[in-house]
Formats: sequence, structure tokens, C-alpha cells
Amino acid sequence: MLKIIKKDGNARLCEFETAGGTVPTPAFQNVATCAAIKGALSAFDLKEIGCRQMLCNAYHLHVRPGDEIIKDMGGLRRFTGWDGPILTDSGGFQVFSLAKLRRIREEGVYFNSHVDGRHIFMGPEESMRIQSNLASDIAMAFDECVSNPSEFEYVKKSCERTVRWLYRCRDEHERLNSLYDTINKKQMLFGINQGGTYDELRIENMKIIAQAELDGYAIGGLAVGETKEEMYRVISAVTPYMPSEKPRYLMGVGTPGNIIEAVGMGIDLFDCVMPSRNARHGHLFTMEGIINLNNAKYMLDTRPVCSQCECPTCSRHSRAYIHHLFKAKEMLAMRLCVVHNLYFYNTLMDKIRDSIGKGRFTEFKEKYAESLDKRI
Repeated sequence: MLKIIKKDGNARLCEFETAGGTVPTPAFQNVATCAAIKGALSAFDLKEIGCRQMLCNAYHLHVRPGDEIIKDMGGLRRFTGWDGPILTDSGGFQVFSLAKLRRIREEGVYFNSHVDGRHIFMGPEESMRIQSNLASDIAMAFDECVSNPSEFEYVKKSCERTVRWLYRCRDEHERLNSLYDTINKKQMLFGINQGGTYDELRIENMKIIAQAELDGYAIGGLAVGETKEEMYRVISAVTPYMPSEKPRYLMGVGTPGNIIEAVGMGIDLFDCVMPSRNARHGHLFTMEGIINLNNAKYMLDTRPVCSQCECPTCSRHSRAYIHHLFKAKEMLAMRLCVVHNLYFYNTLMDKIRDSIGKGRFTEFKEKYAESLDKRI
């Protein structure tokens, strides 16, 4: 259930209620692909750095340790110790990005595991069962994520098949939520808009899936090869056709600037591996831009990563110390940097929400949308 508190242009300040808790939006979902944030962060660390929602991946958890094992352990919340809302990706993107050998059929996708090569089949029903076993609060529909650019005719056929898969997901999701042994009987289902970089396909697909009356809707298949300008054009084309009373989720995007721009187009939820992935390589976000702590100029720099940041890393450690940790190949370097970047992202969302609430989002966007993505 989504409650719209205030609008500033197309930007929306909302409260999104789930079985696992209420999320103030716009919000960033912290990516714990295998039920952990890469960089040695636990669910309890996430609470300290202001995380609102965690995202886990159905494909990876199906392969290892197995979704049935997680169900036996009481679902993802008990398994990980995270007590807030959880969204699970359907596994569709990983099937198409990780599987070297795959065959797409109407019933689903046949492929080999990226871990041990074993044969796996995943279709709409299988994805729903896996996500039900994981007991997330939000399950994503199984879809095909095509690369950009792709030929128009292929994208068109893929969209049509994805719509058929969506209705199969909905039917199976409703069945699973009604079973006596289902852990989270209030699990929601989000549909995913596809269509490559073709506006007409995107709009038509959005109109069709909106008729399914789902709990929320996402825009998928972006940040996979298209330019930033193409991505913004697609988002602006699709959002007018997304149900206004439902949460709107932009999958896998992106930089702080990307997020600010998309909020201005009416998007509520985000996720991206960028903050944690970049952090593990020493690339850190600050209010002045992006710095690389591997650079020699930080060898004697006694300042915190970001003078305006109150995260545990900035409160306790200098740029010089973290620079040393990277050069010494100490794991602590990655942990400290991931803590900072995720704190930065979650604090950024706080600032975005505050600017919408005060009717100053346009001013905020003009000040930060470009500068935060600039490399120093």
C-alpha cells in the first residue's frame, strides 16, 4: 500500500507499507545479492548506516544454499537477521547475464548454473515458488531482460512473451500466498516493464501490464548498454503510464545523479550494486564528487572521506589510513569503504525526501544531479 504525502513537480514523497515494515520513499534498496552485502557487512551493519530495505536475488539463493533450505530456516529475515522489508529479484536478469548456455522457450528458460554447470530450468512458476520460499515482502515477476541495443522485432516478441509470463506469475503467486505453509502470505508482486530503448514498445507494454492490477510496477532493462540520454528518455516516456497509486521502481540504476533525475520523473524505489562495487575498488562518493583512494595524493591526507559525512568510517578514519589499507590489500579497506558508500546513498535519499517535503526538489536537483557524479 502506497500513501502519497506530497508531490513536488513529478517527484513524490510517499510511505510504502509492506509486511516487513513501512519504507519512506524515494528509497534506495541495498543489494545483498546472496543474502549479504559484498564487503563483509551484516544485516546488523545495515541498520547502523540507515538502510531502509534490502534486496536479495532469487537465482543466486536458489543455486546456493537453496531456497528450500532458507524456507526451512524460517525465510530470509530469520536467516540473515535483517528485520526490515526485503525485495527479491526474480532471477531473470541473472539467467540472461550469467548463463553461458541457455534456451528460451515459452515455458521458461533452460540453462546451466554459473557455479557448477548443472542443468537448471526456471520459468514463471519456478521463480514464484523460489521467492515464496525466501519469504520476501516483494517478489518480482519473471521476465527477459534484453541487452541494448537489440533488434526491434526481437524486443517486441520478448515483450509479448514477458507479458504472458507475468500472468502466469500472478496466478502462481496468488496460489502460493493461499497455502497453509507459506511463510509470508502477504508477499506482494511487482510487474516489470520491458521494451528496450523503443518508446512505443515500452509504452504499450506498460499499458498492458498495468491492467494486471499488481502491487507495484518496475522499469527493467535499463543501464544495460544504452546511453544516459536514452535511459532518461525511456523513463520519462514510461512513467506517465505507470499507475500513480502504486510504487514505481527503477531496477539497477544507478549513480547519485541518475537517482536524482529519476526521482524528478516520479520514481519511488531504486537499487544498484554501484555503491558497494565501486567502494571495493576505492571509489567513494562525496558531496563534492567521486574520489579514488588508491591515488597517491591521499597517502598523507588526514581528512575523512567526506567532511559532511557522519558514517562510522568518516567518524573514525582518515583517507590516508584507508589508502594504506588498499595498498596493503587488507580486507578492512573494502568494508570501511562499503560502509561509507551505502551510508552516503541512504543519506542522499534522506536529503531527497527532505527537499520534496519542503518543496525544494528542483533546487536540490539543479545543485547536485551533475556534481555528485563528477570525478575529482
